[in-house]
Amino acid sequence: MILTQYQQDMLDGRYGKGKALAIRIQKAIGEGFRAQRMVPITRAHVALSAQEADTWFARKMRDAGATCAVSPTVNPGYCLKLFQQLGYVDDESSALMRETHQVYQALGANLTYSCTPYLFGNIPRYGEIVSFSESSATVYVNSVLGARTNRESSASALCAAITGFVPEYGMLLEENRFGTVLVQVDAQLKSEFDFALLGLNIKRIGRGVPVFTGIHPSAVTTEGLIALGAQMNVAGMVDLFHILGVTPDAPDLDRAFGGKQPERVITITQAHLDEHRAALMPHRLDHVDFVMLGCPHYTYEQICRADKYLEQNSAAVPVWILTSAATAALAQVNGISDSLEAHGARIVPDTCVDEAACWGHLAGKQGVTDSPKCAYYMRAFGVNLAVCDSETCLTWAAKGRGEF
Repeated sequence: MILTQYQQDMLDGRYGKGKALAIRIQKAIGEGFRAQRMVPITRAHVALSAQEADTWFARKMRDAGATCAVSPTVNPGYCLKLFQQLGYVDDESSALMRETHQVYQALGANLTYSCTPYLFGNIPRYGEIVSFSESSATVYVNSVLGARTNRESSASALCAAITGFVPEYGMLLEENRFGTVLVQVDAQLKSEFDFALLGLNIKRIGRGVPVFTGIHPSAVTTEGLIALGAQMNVAGMVDLFHILGVTPDAPDLDRAFGGKQPERVITITQAHLDEHRAALMPHRLDHVDFVMLGCPHYTYEQICRADKYLEQNSAAVPVWILTSAATAALAQVNGISDSLEAHGARIVPDTCVDEAACWGHLAGKQGVTDSPKCAYYMRAFGVNLAVCDSETCLTWAAKGRGEF
């Protein structure tokens, strides 16, 4: 890999041990992918977690004197004030979260604690080279915004934030961003849950860059695009997708495929979506203990929609709605938070469904979510979740049981 003089000086330790360590890691990654050079970034997002391994790496960088050349936004941790009030987070976990906050603060991170930074506070422009970790963020940034990032880990994204550079390979190269698989959608997409079901068909689609046709632009929403990318990354590994006539690099098939023919053509039918729907959603639940919404973090539109429904059908069981602090603040100032709490729901900022310290108390209980990703994560620490669309989730919350 050819380094500039500044990058070589960084590697040689002229700018401190922390930056030297960060660029050494990046150089090794770049060599592994046969990158020829490093290129500058203008934004970063680090998939922080309040878990020891992640904090260990960040602590190591801080103790080596590193600070961020590009201030990154960060993924969720714990909403400590809330969970300590509820008595759900133990002292050891609380101490780790406080240290995580202090370490990333010392590094110069922008402590947003959200998995949807592309909605507020860190929105890349078309063609901008960035370094984003977090499964739903990388694919959204590449596909919907048309910026360029590889699928970074929390460690590699932090190294990029510290150095201000990334090795140039993968999704940063124009030739890798063209479609390779034509996906004909012969199904009705009426909600973001339908887009999530479409995303779960990634094993049928296979490896490559999918180009979706048959999706009418009027059916596409921000929430649907988020759900599609997030669920493709639960069932598979996708850096980029295109939707004909919707996403910026797919105005037509010739542009989407770079003038080449697709490697294969796949058709996704209504039967394929219904197959996943049936696998996720039982026909009856004798009881529902809680509802979990907001994986990825809910948008303001989704929160308002939940509030409107609960005003007419108050929840009989707890409803947790995860979102960013920015969205939670907007909901608070507009009176939505108070309305939700009056009808059995609570907005929870700053945290994620995969934080066992926050949600481990739900183990063994029967919950419902509108996110296959949420169900996948929470299963790891013994929380059982049926998966269905958001309106059905809230209907079951009002009844305290699930039935059709």
